[in-house]
Amino acid sequence: MSDPSHITYTENLQKFLRLPQGGKLIAEYIWIDSEGGVRSKSRTLDEKETPYVPAELPMWNFDGSSTGQAPGENSDVYLQPVAVFPDPFRGAPNILVLAECLNSDGTPNKYNHRHECAKLMEAHAEHKPWFGLEQEYTLLDLNDRPYGWPKNGYPAPQGPYYCGVGAGKVVMRDIVEAHYKCCLYAGVKISGTNAEVMPAQWEYQVGPCEGIEMGDHLWISRFLLHRVAEEFGAKVSFDPKPIPGDWNGAGLHSNFSTKEMREEGGMKHIEAAIKKLEGRHAEHIAVYGEGNEKRLTGRHETGSIDTFSYGVANRGASIRIPRECAAKGYGYFEDRRPASNADPYQITGIIMETCFGAVSE
Repeated sequence: MSDPSHITYTENLQKFLRLPQGGKLIAEYIWIDSEGGVRSKSRTLDEKETPYVPAELPMWNFDGSSTGQAPGENSDVYLQPVAVFPDPFRGAPNILVLAECLNSDGTPNKYNHRHECAKLMEAHAEHKPWFGLEQEYTLLDLNDRPYGWPKNGYPAPQGPYYCGVGAGKVVMRDIVEAHYKCCLYAGVKISGTNAEVMPAQWEYQVGPCEGIEMGDHLWISRFLLHRVAEEFGAKVSFDPKPIPGDWNGAGLHSNFSTKEMREEGGMKHIEAAIKKLEGRHAEHIAVYGEGNEKRLTGRHETGSIDTFSYGVANRGASIRIPRECAAKGYGYFEDRRPASNADPYQITGIIMETCFGAVSE
């Protein structure tokens, strides 16, 4: 899909990216804004013999009034480094720095959902919670039209596109492949990818990750996807239903287990957790993403947004227990309710809160 002018631009850019840096490195600070998007800016640091860890990195700040995170009269929002990854765009020794947003008084910013999630993960760490998230998304052109769709109307009905191979079945595979390699380089625990049921819709999986690492890796994977798509002049939509029509909506299915669930006899712990999830269905839906009512209709492999359900190998239920796990009597379950635009910190945090209890201040 790349045109010759883009290739020439990329080749010219590489000449500059290969220049020596004089003992310095570039740290790209990344944070989550008020609309669930990612923002970033760069700063120069001294290179050191051992890799930077978050505690060694300086705090920074940005104008929160320009991102919807602070008023103009008190606009400074602070960036507290929490995770470090190799930078696949600039290469070594440059780094990506994931940061939490703090208000000027040091309290968590309103849109900082990581802070509470981290407290829950720490409080219940003895259960060794493992998560795996399945991130679905749609690739759009600059006119917000899915790639591969006819200019007027809709493509042929779903059927040939899921895990499809070949022209006319999949589009924009170059973005998908580039994103996969960027994640691997950065150390993101990406575990796979596939084309989805709608043209221009794809999915990748991250995990298993333990505790707070799940949200950190998913957010960095989203940043990398936006950056790769930017290189190709494409937009990434995490809207659960970016185009109206008879299509499966995009989700962020959450696979979850604890050490008790993964051991012999773990099915009783899985069933106990599902019972607790049933009792807080409305609370989960409230943080499982915007526009989820367009997706959770009871059709297209979803349960109804108003009703909790579960079953073995049932993709039309709120919670699915894989058939293999049911046969063995232990393993994990899949929460199919989260929408593709949900915050992974809120998803994993409320699952821990529901299963093991809230954390007191």
